[in-house]
Amino acid sequence: MDVTSTDHSRRELLRLAALAGLALVVTSGRAEATADEVSAAIAKLYGDKKLESGKVKLDVPEIAENGLVVPITVEVESPMTDADYVKAVHIFADGNPLPNVVSYKFTPACGKAAASTRMRLAQTQNVICIAEMSNGNLHRTSAAIKVTIGGCGG
Repeated sequence: MDVTSTDHSRRELLRLAALAGLALVVTSGRAEATADEVSAAIAKLYGDKKLESGKVKLDVPEIAENGLVVPITVEVESPMTDADYVKAVHIFADGNPLPNVVSYKFTPACGKAAASTRMRLAQTQNVICIAEMSNGNLHRTSAAIKVTIGGCGG
């Protein structure tokens, strides 16, 4: 058995697989969700239900010097009781490949409807947050974040 030829063909296979993966990444481009796609994603979740303002606080930087790690904190005003609580919070962005960035589920046992994360933003874009209350009401807020150095290779 020739170990050298087996190692060589294994390395060649790995090299070809890596090149194929790279080609897929390069040819797929950087598709970005549009404002219409964000609206469609929201409509898919909630149809034409009225989105009210208020109750939702979205804490994001006005300018993100590095789009790789943009901190986002959302907090929803709610007593978080069995009769009145936040069921879910959804965060959308109109410049990311997928419009729905993250979703959080809450119960009265959480005590507080708040969450923090970091997201990658490739470019300046709008971040939209929707809170779904236990009574079916929806609350919306948004913020524009200016990105000076892209987080997705920009």
